[in-house]
Amino acid sequence: MSSYHTPFEIHVHGDVLLRNDVDMPAVQEALKPLWKYAGARSLTEGARSLYEEEPGIRFEAAEHRLQLCWTVRGAEDFRQVLDDMCMNINEVSAAGAQIEVTFYDTEYDEEDEERGTESRDDFVILFVGPDPASIMQAQRDLLVQDVVNLMERHFDGSELGGVVSEIDKLFGQRFEDLVSSLELGKPPKGSGGSGPQGHGGGRRPRHLH
Repeated sequence: MSSYHTPFEIHVHGDVLLRNDVDMPAVQEALKPLWKYAGARSLTEGARSLYEEEPGIRFEAAEHRLQLCWTVRGAEDFRQVLDDMCMNINEVSAAGAQIEVTFYDTEYDEEDEERGTESRDDFVILFVGPDPASIMQAQRDLLVQDVVNLMERHFDGSELGGVVSEIDKLFGQRFEDLVSSLELGKPPKGSGGSGPQGHGGGRRPRHLH
């Protein structure tokens, strides 16, 4: 049996703020790759997780928030589903967010471990958002959180302002490079012109110290 057909239990976890005008039909359409993969005919049917203790897929209309804590059985082809899902969520999101996905190898057992065979478990973090700046902001916030948590084992939090500032510089440069790439091929603009139009706009990731 090839690795493509190896069964996994796949857990999708995330919390995404949606635009105020997004309703249940729009959420159902955005998440169609997920519930169709689960063999359901609608989001209502497919929102239930493999495990009863998990809330599954929930749309909190009053808060305009999508909450994911959902497990499904699947295979490597689920990675394409994730790509499609992220593209759809980008269209309805109001802010950048991270979505964590864990692949658990259900065929891995004690005998495999004793033989020294490696598990096919995998963990990925995906980022979604309405534009590149929002996505970069979510990436920046996660990196700052991870770095600060690690360094606070050795330094007081008040000593880490310089580290956070350097991270902000790195993401600021990445955003400038992105804006430059989007402007390639466009007619020259006079000084004081507006930022690039369309996806990403001219917004710079905000710096949170």
